This record gives sequence, C-alpha cells and structure tokens, in this order.
Amino acid sequence: MTTWLTQDAYDRLCGEYEQLSGEGRAEVVKKIAAAREEGDLKENGGYHAAREEQGKLEARIKQLRHLLENAQVGEPPAADGSVQVGHAVSVAFVGGALDGEQETFLLGSREQAGDHDIDVYSPQSPLGGAVLAQAVGTEVGYTLPNGKKLTVRVNKSEPFTE
Repeated sequence: MTTWLTQDAYDRLCGEYEQLSGEGRAEVVKKIAAAREEGDLKENGGYHAAREEQGKLEARIKQLRHLLENAQVGEPPAADGSVQVGHAVSVAFVGGALDGEQETFLLGSREQAGDHDIDVYSPQSPLGGAVLAQAVGTEVGYTLPNGKKLTVRVNKSEPFTE
C-alpha cells in the first residue's frame, strides 16, 4: 500500500531510520553484551529487557523501511470537495448517542501526522473507508467492529499540512 508523505515527514522518517539502524542497533548490542557478562541468562533481567528492546527496535526498523519504500512524496492532494487520503476531515455524527458530536481527523497514517495532536484514521478503517471519496455535505453510514452502525456527515475536507 502506498502512503502519501510530505517531504518533511519523509525526511524525518529517513532520519529516524538511519538513527535506529545505525546508532540504535549498536547501543542495544552493547546492552546485550554487557548483560551477558553478568552470567546466568535465565535469571538475568537486564539481558531479557535488552533482548525485548532489540525486538521492538528491529520491528520499528522493518516498519520504517517498508513505509519509506512505499511512500509517495509530495504535496497533499488538492481540495476538490471530496475526502482524500492526506486530508484533514471534519465529520459530525448523525443520530444516536453521538448526535451532533464533531470529530476532526487525518485520513492517512500516523507518520503523516508527525508530532501534531490529531487523531488518525487509515483509509482501511471503518470510518476512513466510509468517508473516502465522499463529497463534503454527504451523509454516510458505516459499521463498527462490534457490529454497531453509525452515520456521519462530512463537513470539511482539506489538505493536511504539517
């Protein structure tokens, strides 16, 4: 799956990848070696913690490599009156217990959001999939994983900028 990223987000993720795959790996290897020198590995908490840290580090490196290999770098898609990946989307819930409540989120990936405090929904999520390609003003229903059905009205969709 292609992930849209701004040039800034792409550069930030490249920097994180370089740091983790270089200095980050070397640091964890040193921790593991130091813990091994302490003796009995079965009851060595430091060793087990370092190995767990190594697993998390390698998972993040793999995630970043995949993301960077499949990234589309450029400007956010232009606003054309419909919801697109890379847009900040505002919706209002229609009916039910949430009637009238508003939510604004980025349709895309957490990496696109960077350090911004905005909820992120993937285009594959129930809400993201329901609003994708919908015109502003459209009401659309979707089903939650627990089987409940919700309806939202798309109020706004504009390119997300960092």
